[in-house]
Amino acid sequence: MYSGNHWGGTFEMVNHNNNHHHQEEEEEEEKKKTMEWDSAALHHQHHLLDETQQSWLLYPQEKKKRKKYVDLGCIVCSHKVFKWTLYSIGIAFLVIALPTIIAETLPKHTSRPPPPDNYTLALHKALLFFNAQKSGRLPKSNGIGWRGDSGLQDGNDTDLKRGLVGGYYDAGDNIKFHFPMAFAMTMLSWSLIEYKHKYEAIGEYKHMRDLVSWGSDYLLLTFNSSSTRIDKIYCQVGTAQNGSTTPDDHYCWERPEDMDYRRPSLFVTAGPDLAGEIAAALSAASIVFRDDDAYSKKLKKGAETVFAFARDGGRRRSYSRDNPEIATFYNSTGYYDEYMWSAAWLYYATGNLSYISLATNPGIARHSKAFHRTPDLSVPSWDNKLPAAMLLLTRYRIFLSPGYPYEDMLQMYHNATILNMCSYLQKYQVFNWTTGGMIQLNHGRPRPLQFVANAAFLASLFVDYMNATDVPGFYCGSEFTHLNDLREFATSQVDYILGDNPMKMSYVVGYGDKFPRQVHHRGASIPHDNRKYSCTGGWKWRDNQHPNPNNITGAMVGGPDRFDHFRDIRNNFNYTEPTLAGNAGLVAALASLTTTAGTIGIDKNTIFSAVPPLYPQSPPPPPPWRP
Repeated sequence: MYSGNHWGGTFEMVNHNNNHHHQEEEEEEEKKKTMEWDSAALHHQHHLLDETQQSWLLYPQEKKKRKKYVDLGCIVCSHKVFKWTLYSIGIAFLVIALPTIIAETLPKHTSRPPPPDNYTLALHKALLFFNAQKSGRLPKSNGIGWRGDSGLQDGNDTDLKRGLVGGYYDAGDNIKFHFPMAFAMTMLSWSLIEYKHKYEAIGEYKHMRDLVSWGSDYLLLTFNSSSTRIDKIYCQVGTAQNGSTTPDDHYCWERPEDMDYRRPSLFVTAGPDLAGEIAAALSAASIVFRDDDAYSKKLKKGAETVFAFARDGGRRRSYSRDNPEIATFYNSTGYYDEYMWSAAWLYYATGNLSYISLATNPGIARHSKAFHRTPDLSVPSWDNKLPAAMLLLTRYRIFLSPGYPYEDMLQMYHNATILNMCSYLQKYQVFNWTTGGMIQLNHGRPRPLQFVANAAFLASLFVDYMNATDVPGFYCGSEFTHLNDLREFATSQVDYILGDNPMKMSYVVGYGDKFPRQVHHRGASIPHDNRKYSCTGGWKWRDNQHPNPNNITGAMVGGPDRFDHFRDIRNNFNYTEPTLAGNAGLVAALASLTTTAGTIGIDKNTIFSAVPPLYPQSPPPPPPWRP
């Protein structure tokens, strides 16, 4: 049986549960209203706050899967990417930046320049020969320890205010011959004008200028260079008569510093050859020193003065004519080649059209035998300027092409120059060659190397002219000849001089391991021991068989015979005596061939710095020709 209390208790529990449920619903409804009010209030505030401030108040937010980001200002990237970026930067720093920083902080070591070629090494030495040949009061920087002041009384027997102190001794004796000295200076200047960049690259530019100015200053002393008209030129200081017992520059064997015998100064009142060569030397030097306006003008003025002497109709005979003391050593066989040579240089130096008109005058060409196909006329030397003059004028045609009225003669000079170049090539057999590979430009006679060196220079220079105009070669008759063939001629001859010969001997003193030790040279053969040896007291040094106590570094000796044989003996000057003219040709040839520091080619423009614009001016008519 159930009692009533049981059912009552049950009812009360259910009722209580219903009341509790109602209460929960009311609370939930109230909470819901409160959230709606808060949401409306927040929505209202969103319109009053900026974006950043809104982000602070956005609650409650739905929980989402968390992503890690890094804010880099204008770039937002993930932590993973950020870490890899940092790793990459660190690795790059270690691989690239750190070695660079270390390298920058270590002591600097400049890279070594490429080693000089053989021609450069020989050129450095060849220039020293001129230092050893200087006469007068020497600069402290002369660099030849066994040489000192000498010839300080030279020219005291003249009417020249400054005497004839200075210049260069010609060879192994103590005579100053002005004709070959002037030619040597012209050749040095020509080389320096064409290859200035090479001399600069090997550190010899200033040295070369010093050598040229030393000779040019002296040449200005040989005549009254302050005047516009002169009546004589001094052509020589010191004399020698073979077989004489009178003390002179051959009979005595003395160092220049110890000379105690009479040294007369010789002059001539005629001599287009001597005057023309001096004019050429001074003109070329004025181009070398164009950056020194006062000095350049002084040189040009001197050149024009001495050239006027050369053109004087009453003075047209060779300077060596009727002068045995001159002709025995440096006899001139003509002077029309000097007219052409010096007129060309004067034109380049001054721009005066009368000089180029003279240089291209048919009468000059005819009397100089410019177009005669005689082999000897293609051999450049102190006596024969013709091949050099025609090459110098060919340069004018190649680079400036002046046209009428010069073109016809210039074209003929150009053609003759090509034939000269053809004559140097062995395959055409114009000249004989030794078995060892030396061209016999002087037909097997003694002292051949001076002619070989000069021809090598002209050939190499002509190649550079052609290369500068992108012309690959030339015709020898009907056969095309490549420029490489002509360059090979030049290099083979200079290589022969430097030791590629049957004797395996360098004919340049101080170059290579084997070179002449008994050079025929007074200063080099007598000890520099503070003792003075008399005129005949020096004979013991001349006649002994020992090597010279002083090496005359850079001297190119006379050279071998036609059988490639050479005797290193002091008493035989044909083998062992050097000369100014020969060494000038060697210097020029070496400069043309060196390629140290990548230096090649020529300076096309400097030589024409004074040449006026060719058009539209009309050139003056050629001057009347008076043979």
